[in-house]
Amino acid sequence: MRFPSSTVSAFLASAAFFSSPFGCQAFSPISQVSTTTKMKTSLFSTTEESKATSGMSKKKEDRLNFMKSDQFHRRGFKEVRSQVEQDIENQFQAKIVNELKESNYMIENKDAGVKVYLAKDFGFCWGVERSIALAYEAVQHYPDRTLHITNELIHNPEVNDRLTEMKVNLIQKVGEGQKDFSTINEGDVVILPAFGASYEEMEMLDKKNVEVVDTTCPWVSKVWNTVDMHQRKGLTSVIHGKYGHEETIATTSFCEDYICVKDMREAEMVADYMLNGGDKEEFLKYFSKAISKGFDPDTMLTKVGLANQTTMYKKETKAIGQLFQKTMMKKYGPAEVDQHYMEFDTICDATQERQDAVSELVENAEKYGLDFILVVGGWDSSNTAHLLEIPHMAGIRSFHINRAGCIGADNTITHRTVDGEIVTEPFLLDLDKDVVMGVTSGASTPDAAVQDSLSQIFLLKQLKKEGQS
Repeated sequence: MRFPSSTVSAFLASAAFFSSPFGCQAFSPISQVSTTTKMKTSLFSTTEESKATSGMSKKKEDRLNFMKSDQFHRRGFKEVRSQVEQDIENQFQAKIVNELKESNYMIENKDAGVKVYLAKDFGFCWGVERSIALAYEAVQHYPDRTLHITNELIHNPEVNDRLTEMKVNLIQKVGEGQKDFSTINEGDVVILPAFGASYEEMEMLDKKNVEVVDTTCPWVSKVWNTVDMHQRKGLTSVIHGKYGHEETIATTSFCEDYICVKDMREAEMVADYMLNGGDKEEFLKYFSKAISKGFDPDTMLTKVGLANQTTMYKKETKAIGQLFQKTMMKKYGPAEVDQHYMEFDTICDATQERQDAVSELVENAEKYGLDFILVVGGWDSSNTAHLLEIPHMAGIRSFHINRAGCIGADNTITHRTVDGEIVTEPFLLDLDKDVVMGVTSGASTPDAAVQDSLSQIFLLKQLKKEGQS
């Protein structure tokens, strides 16, 4: 269980002191702006004058001004915290997972004939724990209000289903990149998910008389600070991420000029254009959904800064950074490279730790005698998908499931492949043989989901044994 008693308060408090690498403490204590419930003045700046004096972009200044409103909440609600801690403990407790951690990350269920090796870093990160705690506290704090959330809180079906049970309304998508905010009325409460919200959504909510509960992970805000630095230095932001992912949508909304690359292949396409130019029309067509309005590769790729979606594969982000650095060095010379390229590491520590831990499982697969590795987490979870890629690239049989129900009583497994396809296939190839498996889970996956998945496998094997007796 990832929620020991009395730690939720620490998670919430820690965000208040999460400093950006540029000296701006977006999560430090800030003064409150006096507003009334019924008379709310827009806090977004309307002139460029402040930009010249504040040393930050207009969009960042707007965001920080919005956060000063007394209708904007990001530290939770202490009067309901103890009850929320207990609710979270009850929902996500996992006896089997606790036994694994207490037994050097390995247990053997001899009755079922299953040995399990658990990755040493797995499951909920503190940013996700904080986000869940804030959302649950909002529900308890506003029992008589209508609550909405602008997107799934995190990429985990159990957690999102629980919020639905709590009567939190998920804002519906009405086409590509569009949402229906017409259901939000004056006096309602709007929760911003762990991925954050776009500049346009914040601006829209600023104009409504609503309470906003911000559960954005501080690591995501760190990326926003990075792209703000790019703008102030006149750089185009190159975002290593998936342009349709909620986090990247929010990040690009705080950029002026940007291009998204999802992998090394696309980064190489951009680097080649930087050096050699090319078919501009074809380039723009390929990246049409991944670039800012009016993007011109002939003028906007001469000075770039790299940032990334926090859940990407860190080794690939580093390799992409080296590629762009070498490209600029080749084009402008070593003495000028710093004038044309800048990068900051914005990969979440928890993402890297989970990738390293599953890599360790892979490295010891032969020693342990692993038959397969099970990856548990939301199918739309980027960080979980990258965990699957590691054993897949090593040639180890592996499965990414989003909940225990993916393991069928007929010994089939429904899983997401590395290509994003959902398939169903036979699972345990020989039910008579003892099973040795590895297991890990994404940063938005509760321990209870891992426990339920393991219980399904134990049950499959036990039923087979009982049938033979």
